[in-house]
Amino acid sequence: MKQNGVPKFYWQGGYGAFSVSVSKEQAVIDYIAKQAIKHRRLTFQDELREFFEKHRVKWDERYVWD
Repeated sequence: MKQNGVPKFYWQGGYGAFSVSVSKEQAVIDYIAKQAIKHRRLTFQDELREFFEKHRVKWDERYVWD
């Protein structure tokens, strides 16, 4: 955001943003509906690690967790 002309933009702790294609809307709805069940076997942190790896997102754990 700052590189695109919003110099006073800051993220709040504990939030992230992801874009989703309209063609995948139902898949996202289903995914959200199953979160409670999924997190019984997989922590949020492990799920996010898998997500980043699957989508080849470069990240640094020092800046993700509280």
